[in-house]
Amino acid sequence: MRSSLVIGVCAAFERARWSFWDMPAAIVASTYLSHLAHDGATPVALIPSEATIGSAERLIGTVDGLLLVGGADVDPDMYGEQPDALLEATVPLRDRSEIALVRAALAQGVPVFGVCRGLHVMNVATGGTLVQDLGELGDSRHRKAPGRLDEPTFHKVDVAANSSVAEALGTGSVMVNSHHHQAVKRIGAGGTATAISPEDGVIEAVEWTEHGFALGVQWHPEAAELDGLFRVFLDECRARASREGNQSDHQEQAREKEPENGNA
Repeated sequence: MRSSLVIGVCAAFERARWSFWDMPAAIVASTYLSHLAHDGATPVALIPSEATIGSAERLIGTVDGLLLVGGADVDPDMYGEQPDALLEATVPLRDRSEIALVRAALAQGVPVFGVCRGLHVMNVATGGTLVQDLGELGDSRHRKAPGRLDEPTFHKVDVAANSSVAEALGTGSVMVNSHHHQAVKRIGAGGTATAISPEDGVIEAVEWTEHGFALGVQWHPEAAELDGLFRVFLDECRARASREGNQSDHQEQAREKEPENGNA
């Protein structure tokens, strides 16, 4: 087992400004990185690219967990629909890269945690679809304060018992912060909704338990006192890394005991 967890973080690809420069860049907000660092994990950025898509299985084999962060709308072409008039900016290369990484992680049993857009990508990667725009619900409840994730953005969700969300935040009603205008429509194969907005029925969390740990949430725990979700995710990453390490040790010990040249 590695001395420190290595978490692959799917970087956004957006125009950004720093120092003298203003150009497209791969970026990860510091709020996500701070949570990983606080728990002793080492983040490694996974950059949207054709190379990432082609190497997804190998890349996932080098990390202990996969984190998908928020950002642009998912291109509806990824789930076989035409664009709605209210669809916002998309980054298809990022979509394809993250979908490939999610599928590789699920196949290998590597823990996956998706935040906001991350939930949408996980849902599409498993064959689900999205509501391209929530209409008035977005403005009135789910993105009331554009560019903010503090108190004005909080609303209630109902959390299902015996779920990873419940393990982190408790069951019943929980207050969460939202900043989205898209949402899960048809849940992807193997997924179960484990948190729902009681006022409007918007799905707020989905878990794919048959793959080990795979959780996507609609809200932004990286920007609020909801970091129990990061703890649960990283605990799952540690547990899997420990199991993988023990299995490797046993295999190495077995090889050492094998007689040379097939002679007893």
